[in-house]
Formats: sequence, C-alpha cells, structure tokens
Amino acid sequence: MAIYEFKLPDIGEGVVEGEIVKWLVKPGDVITEDQALVEVMTDKATVTIPSPKAGKVLKVFGNEGEVAKVHAPLVQLEVEGGGAEAEAPKAEAPAAAPAAAAAAGEPGKRVLATPVTRRIAREHGVDLASVPGTGPQGRVTKADVLAFVEGARNVAVQPAAAPAAQPMQLPAIQTGAGDERIPVRGLRRKIAENLVRSKHMAPHYHFVEEVDATELVALRDRINAKLAPSGEKLSFLPFLVKAVVAALKKNRRVNAVMDEQANELVLRGEYNIGIAVATDAGLVVPVVRHADRLSMREIAREILRLSEAARAGKLSQSDIGGGTFTITSLGQTGGLFATPIINHPEVAIMGVHRMRKRPVVNDAGEIVVRDMMNLSWAFDHRNVDGAEGAKFAYDVIELLTDPEKLIVEMA
Repeated sequence: MAIYEFKLPDIGEGVVEGEIVKWLVKPGDVITEDQALVEVMTDKATVTIPSPKAGKVLKVFGNEGEVAKVHAPLVQLEVEGGGAEAEAPKAEAPAAAPAAAAAAGEPGKRVLATPVTRRIAREHGVDLASVPGTGPQGRVTKADVLAFVEGARNVAVQPAAAPAAQPMQLPAIQTGAGDERIPVRGLRRKIAENLVRSKHMAPHYHFVEEVDATELVALRDRINAKLAPSGEKLSFLPFLVKAVVAALKKNRRVNAVMDEQANELVLRGEYNIGIAVATDAGLVVPVVRHADRLSMREIAREILRLSEAARAGKLSQSDIGGGTFTITSLGQTGGLFATPIINHPEVAIMGVHRMRKRPVVNDAGEIVVRDMMNLSWAFDHRNVDGAEGAKFAYDVIELLTDPEKLIVEMA
C-alpha cells in the first residue's frame, strides 16, 4: 500500500482557486477511480472533481465554505502499489484553505483572498499582505481592502501627528428568538461578489421604454401554429435575442467588455448572449454562444437546454462566461420596469418586463388596444454614452415593433 496525495487540478483558464461547496467523501470511505470527491465553485461555474485513483480516503483538506488553491493538496488516499505511481505527501504542503494564511503586515507570506478581492487590491495598488483580514481563517475580504484604502486616504489628509484611521469594523448582528442564520456561501456568495463588483466598478445609468409588441405576438402565434405538429414552441426570448444581436451589430460599443486591468474597452467580434436563469440556489447566467449564427428554433432549444441544466445544477464550464451582452426576464412576473445590474465585465444588460393589453393612442389619434410591454436597460456610462444607449434601445424596439424587419435582418 502507498499514500497518494491528490492536488486540486487546473479547473479552467485563469482560475487559481475555488470555494469548496460540498464534500462528497469523508475520511474512511473506500472510493473507486473517477468517483466524485468534491464540488468546487470558481468565478465561472461549480465543477465536480473526480478521483484519479481508487483507494481509501485518509484525509480531506479544507472545510465546506473555505477556498482551495489550484495545485494545493485536496485529498490524501491510501492506494494499491507504490513507486512512481504513488505520490508521498509533502509535510510542508499547505492545506486547501489553511488557517496559516499570512497575517497582515508579513510581506511575502501567502494571503487568503478570492480572485475578486485580489483584483480590487490590484486596482487600488494595495499589497494584500498589509491588509488585516476579517474573514474565516484570516481571509482578506473586499470590505477589508476598501476599508484599508479609505483608511489610507484619511491618513493622507490628516496632519502628520494625527493617528492613522482604523479599518472599518462592521457591527455584530445579535440573534434573537426565532431567528435563523443562513451562511452566504457557494453560488449565493459568488452572486454577491459579482454584483458588488459590478456596482463598485461600473457607473450605471438606466433607460426605460415601452414597446408595442402586437405584431410580434401575432407573428409568434403564426410560427407556433406551424410548429405545433413537431411539438416545439417558441417563447418571446428567441425574438428578443435576435433583435438584440441585430442592434449590437449597429452599435458595437454595446457588444463589449471592460478590461479593468488594462483600462481598455474590448469590442467583441462574437455575439454571445447571456440569459439570466433563476434557480433555487440563485441567479445564474448561462450563455447562448454565436447567437448570430443560430436560427430561432436553435436559439429556443439552446435556451431550454441551458435553463434545464442551470436549474439542475449541471452547467458545464463551457456554458458559463464569455458573454458579450445579457438579457434578464421574469416573464409575467416582470413588473412595470426594473433597474438591472450589469453582468460585469459586460457594459450593458436588458431587462424584459410583463406584457399586457393596454389602451393606447395610435398615429391617427384613435384609442386602440395593443399588446404593450416595457424594456429596461442598464449601461456602463464610462463606455456607453446616453445617446449611444438610447440609439441601441430604439434599434431593438424598432425590430420588435415591426418584426418583419427582424426577419429581413436575419436573412
């Protein structure tokens, strides 16, 4: 028998660490080759890590909710054989989320922090080793970095003899009778981190307009009648995706992402449309790739596949990330309008709201009943000016109001 130490493998381009969401084995378990060991969440998706060998689990490194580093020990196994096939554990190797993370003020030591926190620290020129960590196992959080930056600013404007400002201390929340504490981790924590990053980095402005969708409703009804024998049915989303793609082609600055590190706007050459999907674990945004090359039916099938995979927690790495624009829709529960948050690093998002029959005044001055809905947009004002955002919005509206033009655009 020999000891084999399995390290967290590379789990995606640019991914250096992931949160341990759920252990699927425990010490003492006898496992088979390729048996699932643990679920790990990265900035892009939750992945299941399989065992490369059969054997007995001797030790697992890191608890659920902690962060595991790529190439750090993950599981220690007792396996058959020996020699080159087995890898002896290294005494000095750190655990996936060790409590021995570097303390503040010890340059050169390893600091436990998420990729988002590291990015914010780089943007502000902050050495993470100098920031006191208030998270689990001394983890440095985004709040710690921002408080450190604010403290440094306060020191800069005070007289030399004044004491340095202390990092902000968050008040403790006392628990009362009937209260329940729910740890914010896994997908919920990633959602929170992404939303905070978006609101912190991108100065949002919003644009709302109503759409007369009467002709779109009629066209969809005619198409679905022809599709009835096949059992297929189109929702409004494929039409919205196609209208967005056509408008993006005319407004390239909206089909873009912001490279914060290089301070550059990257105009994308592909049209990868994110579709926000509500799941029991939270909101996720899988991506319909190359939406400009797909037919309406192909888009409908891809949206269905991604939505089902998202709700089942089975999205793959290739289903997440790389989006160039996002659509979020709550269907008939979408309300009058809302102010969506941009899916950073994208520079725009469109919200789709409830459709209703309403009386409107037509061009002839007559009151008629039409199928009306509202659309809302959020834009990153650093990169998309108000006039640009409005033009893009009205390009989308024109195609939805007169869907025959949309069919021509697709031809």
